Amino acid sequence: MSNKIYPIGIQNFEKIRTDGYFYVDKTALIYQMVKTGSYYFLSRPRRFGKSLLISTLEAYFSGKKELFAGLAMEKLEKEWIKHPIIHLDLNAKKFDTEDDLIRLVDRQLLVYESLYGSCSKDETIDDRFVTLIRLAAEKTGQRVVILVDEYDKPMLQTIGKDALQEEYRNTLKAFYGVMKSMDGYIKFAMLTGVTKFGKVSVFSDLNNLDDISMWNQYINICGISEQELHDNLEKELHEFADNKNTTYDEICKELRECYDGYHFTHNSIGIYNPFSLLNAFKRKEFGNYWFETGTPTYLVELLKKHHYNLQRITHEETSAEVLNSIDSTSDNPIPVIYQSGYLTIKGYDPEFGIYRLGFPNREVEEGFVKFLLPFYANTNAVESPFEIQKFVREVRSGDYESFFRRLQSFFADTPYELIRDLELHYQNVLFIVFKLVGFYTKAEYHTSEGRIDLVLQTDKFIYIMEFKLDGTAEEAMQQINEKNYAQPFEQDERKLFKIGVNFSAKTRNIEKWIVEINQKK
Repeated sequence: MSNKIYPIGIQNFEKIRTDGYFYVDKTALIYQMVKTGSYYFLSRPRRFGKSLLISTLEAYFSGKKELFAGLAMEKLEKEWIKHPIIHLDLNAKKFDTEDDLIRLVDRQLLVYESLYGSCSKDETIDDRFVTLIRLAAEKTGQRVVILVDEYDKPMLQTIGKDALQEEYRNTLKAFYGVMKSMDGYIKFAMLTGVTKFGKVSVFSDLNNLDDISMWNQYINICGISEQELHDNLEKELHEFADNKNTTYDEICKELRECYDGYHFTHNSIGIYNPFSLLNAFKRKEFGNYWFETGTPTYLVELLKKHHYNLQRITHEETSAEVLNSIDSTSDNPIPVIYQSGYLTIKGYDPEFGIYRLGFPNREVEEGFVKFLLPFYANTNAVESPFEIQKFVREVRSGDYESFFRRLQSFFADTPYELIRDLELHYQNVLFIVFKLVGFYTKAEYHTSEGRIDLVLQTDKFIYIMEFKLDGTAEEAMQQINEKNYAQPFEQDERKLFKIGVNFSAKTRNIEKWIVEINQKK
């Protein structure tokens, strides 16, 4: 039996090393980074190991050689110089007022001012930061290391609150700008976050940052690669397979499908979500561990605010400029969705510099679509998993009448303000429902010009559906027959239902459905 202790939720490098927790050695990459540059920025989704990276840098620049015993850094580093460190963490729970940000930074600066001294006449946090950096360097005789974790949390929490976000942007812009003016006193600086707000805003006074978020050489500085998985957890993979009564190859395949698939640039290796992967090994169970830690509602608010067609999310295309930067005034929610880890790079067109995006893996795809359902349909977060279960049972048993009555209930009480975008609303609800049903049955879903055609397949039944908006169910059925949608299934032994459906703008619901049944001889 493996005796590994998995560091679930533990982000402190010293604790991991001192208490014997499992650690995937990233120190060769860290050494390369600190020896070849001074100012860095890294964007990665939540729970991907950013805080652990910052903590590892803190231990390294503190000269704690003993913590690196047996790691690559032990052989690479010869000097182990102790530097003064200013480590700021902006991962507060709430940012509701201008003072919340100031108070958070103030509390953390006070800790370092008690160590290195302060100038009482300084008032603003950026003025205090200038003085603190100078005094720390002068007192210790070494240049300062600045580490900022979750730099973007105040900005993310104020998406949709433009005035407050502008206040935070101006405060942080001046604060981070200090680092450029104090360059002579600074040895190294690193900022991490989930997202990257545009250089014209937060980082405009700190334009000497190396953004390594899409650099191939640092692609696995957070997360776990396939090679690292097998180098570090080979024995545990066999134990996992035995525990699940399956083969080694099957368990590897299942882990890849569930938790692998993050690509932070084109032509790069895939990266596993470390939080979900290690939870799966600890419990020897597959689960949506990343989603259980919470999905921010601002993502859905962005999608709805900008009238986003969810059908596009599975094959979105965009440029590096869009992926790399978030502008709070933009009407494109995709950069936030991508940088938050719900989409990843699936392909790249080098001629035009265009990235094709999609869900990284099954955990994210199923979890995100399930999360969306209560925000779009007439159901709540508690009921929606049971509703999907009922949908699937009805499809599997051939009970299309119950299926459509349940679907009608999802459109009930559609807010009147959605009437302006009713076509998009009904397409989005149908996309979510059939995407979720499609995790348990085979589904093909197509949309064009106010209509939808859909094929659902189970082991016993085939459903061919055509949805019209403000047409008639009879017209939908006519289209199924005229376009021979059933032709590919002529030799199939399963029972086939052709279903024409009409959605009414007046009632804002499914008005009527008619069914033709093709019985096999």
